[in-house]
Amino acid sequence: MSGSIEQGTSQTHGNTHILHLLVRIPRHMEDVWAAVATPEGLGGWFTAVDVLEPRLDGLVTLRDLGTGRITAWDVDRVAEYTVEGGGRIRFHLERDGDKGCLLRFTHEFQGEEESESGWRARFEQLIAVLEPAQDLSGQESAQAGQEPAQDLPGQEPSEPLPGQFT
Repeated sequence: MSGSIEQGTSQTHGNTHILHLLVRIPRHMEDVWAAVATPEGLGGWFTAVDVLEPRLDGLVTLRDLGTGRITAWDVDRVAEYTVEGGGRIRFHLERDGDKGCLLRFTHEFQGEEESESGWRARFEQLIAVLEPAQDLSGQESAQAGQEPAQDLPGQEPSEPLPGQFT
C-alpha cells in the first residue's frame, strides 16, 4: 500500500505565495509525527536539522532553509516552522481511517524559489521512507525506519537458543 499526494492549490498575494498540499500516508499518525517533528525524521526525507526545540516558540534551524522559530506546536498534530529565507512550513496531521494519516501541508514563502513539484518529490520521499519493509513472503517485517533487534556480543540473546531453558 502506498500513499498519495493530491492536486495542490497555490495562491499569490503580492510577492507572497501560499502552497497547500494534501498527502495521504498509510501509516499511523505517531509515525508521521516523528517524521515531521524530530531532527531524525525531517533529516530522513526533507533536510538536516541542526537545532529543534520541540515547543511553541522554540528555536529551529533547518540546514537548507535557515533559522527561525516554531510558530505552532500541538504534539502529535501540528508542527509549524517559520524560518528566515524559507518562510512558514506547516504540517497538520489528522487520522485517516484505522491505519492512515492525512497530512495537510502549507508553505507560505516569498519569491519564486519553491514549487509544487519540489514538494511533491519531497513527499514521495517521505512516503517511501515510511513504507514498511516487506519480507520475502510479502509480510511487514519491521516498523518503518527500524532494524530488527539483534543480539550484541557479550549480551544475553533476546530469544532462547535451541535447548536453552527459559
